Amino acid sequence: MAQVQNLVLVLGDQLTPTLTSLAASDPARDRVLMAELHDEANYVRHHKKKIAFLFSAMRHFAEELRGAGWTVDYVTLDAPGHRGSFTAQLAAAVAEHRPERIVVTEAGEWRVAEMMKGWGERLALPVDILPDDRFLTTPSAFREWATGRKQLRMEYFYRDMRRRTGLLMEGDQPVGGRWNFDAENRKPADVDLFMPRPRAYAHDAITKDVLSLVAARFGNHFGDLEPFRYAVTRADAEAAFAAFVKEALPRFGDFQDAMLQGEPFLYHSVVAQYLNCGLLDPLRVCRQVEEAWRNGTVPLNAAEGFIRQIIGWREYVRGIYWLKMPGYERSNFFGHDRALPDFYWTAETDMACVRAAVTQTKEEAYAHHIQRLMITGNFALLAGIDPHELHEWYLMVYADAYEWVELPNTVGMSQFADGGLLASKPYAASGAYINRMSNYCAACRYDVKQRTGPNACPFNALYWDFMARHRDRVGRNPRMAQMVRSYDNFPADERARIAESAATFLASL
Repeated sequence: MAQVQNLVLVLGDQLTPTLTSLAASDPARDRVLMAELHDEANYVRHHKKKIAFLFSAMRHFAEELRGAGWTVDYVTLDAPGHRGSFTAQLAAAVAEHRPERIVVTEAGEWRVAEMMKGWGERLALPVDILPDDRFLTTPSAFREWATGRKQLRMEYFYRDMRRRTGLLMEGDQPVGGRWNFDAENRKPADVDLFMPRPRAYAHDAITKDVLSLVAARFGNHFGDLEPFRYAVTRADAEAAFAAFVKEALPRFGDFQDAMLQGEPFLYHSVVAQYLNCGLLDPLRVCRQVEEAWRNGTVPLNAAEGFIRQIIGWREYVRGIYWLKMPGYERSNFFGHDRALPDFYWTAETDMACVRAAVTQTKEEAYAHHIQRLMITGNFALLAGIDPHELHEWYLMVYADAYEWVELPNTVGMSQFADGGLLASKPYAASGAYINRMSNYCAACRYDVKQRTGPNACPFNALYWDFMARHRDRVGRNPRMAQMVRSYDNFPADERARIAESAATFLASL
C-alpha cells in the first residue's frame, strides 16, 4: 500500500468539493476520512429527520468524491470500525495509514474547533487547520468590522456586504435607491390552492439504508422520520433551489412573514439545510436570485429580501458567534429560569399557533423564521423560559440548525438574552401580531381579543406581564418604552387582572 501523505478529514457540514482541505490535497497520494459519529448525533438529541438527512448527504458526498478520483474511508455508524468520536476515529485511521499529517478545514462550531486544537499533540502529527472559504467573510474580518462600534447592527454590516459582493448594486448605490425593502415584506397570506411546494425526492438505496439505520438507532429521538423528502445530493439540492426561484421566489418577498394553518412552507425556499451542510454555495444562490430579478421574473423586494437573509443575516450571526464564544450560550439578560414546557415536544396545547409550529417541527424538522421568532421564541420570552434550554431545543429539532447559526438567532434575536448586542429590541408581541400575520387564531380555543381571564389568549396577559416584570430594562429601550408607558396607564385593577391571568397560566405549565 502506498504511503498516505495527508489524511483529509471531512466533517458532516463540509460537503463541498472545493473545500479548502480538499483543494490543498492530492487524490493521487492523499486519503479522505468521513465518519458517522455517535457523539455528533447525540451531543444533543437531534431530530431523526436531521440525522437521516446528514448521514445520507454524507454518504452521497463520499460517492461524489470517489467519482472525482479520491480514496475515501467512510465509516458508517454501524460499521465494525466505528469509534464514536472525531478524536478516536482519527486515531484509528492514523494507526492504520500512518499519514505524514492531518489536513482539515476549520470547524463551524466552537466545541469541535476546541477538539481540533488538541489533535496534534494527541496524535503526534502535524495538523493543518485551513480556513473555511465557503462563507463571504471571515471571523477575523467581522471582528475588525465590529471593533470600536457601539452597536453591532446587521443593517450596516449588510450594506458593507452588498458593496463587497456587488449584489443588487448600481455602482456604489443600491438598486431601487434603497438598501432594504423589508417594510414591503410583511403581508398576511391567504390560502391558495396553487401555492408551490418544495421539491420532494424519492429514496435511492443509500437513503433507504440510512432511514433503516436511523429508525433502529434513534427511534427515541424527537420527530417523525417519514415521509423523508429532502434532497441529499448536490444536483438535487441545486434543482430544488432552481424550482424555488422559478415557482415561489416571485411571491416570497410579500409573504415571507406570513403564517397559515396547514401550510408549513408557503413561499419559502426551504434550502437552509443544504446551504449549511455545503450542498449549496451561498454566493452562487444569491447570484441566481439577482439574475432572476434582472431578467424581470422576480420583483426587487423578493430578491432583496432573500439576498439579505444570506449575505446579511447568515454571515452576520456567524460573525457574532465567533466574536462572543465561548460563554455566549449562557447569556441570560432577563434572568429567565423557567423550564421548557412539555408541549415543545408533544404539541399538546390549546394555543393553536404553538400547536401548529411544534407539530410541523415534529413532522418536517422545519419552521420558517417568523414561526421560530414570533411563535415558539416569543412564547418562551414572555413566559420566562431559560434561554439555554430553548437554545438546545432549537439545535435539536431543526434540520438546518448548527450552533454557529442557531445560537445567535436564539440567544440574541429571539430571547434578547445578550441584552441587545445583536437585536435592537426584544421581539415580544401579544396575540394581536399573531392574528395579523396568520390564520391560527380563528381556530384557537382562546380568544385573541381578550386580554385576561380563562378564555383570553395567553400571549396577551404574558405580554403585559413581561412589560411589568422587566419594566426597568425594557423601559430604557427606545423602541419599547411606549409599551411600558401604556402598561402604566392601565387602571390598577386591570394590572392586577393581568398579573393574575399570567400567573395562573404559568402555573399550569
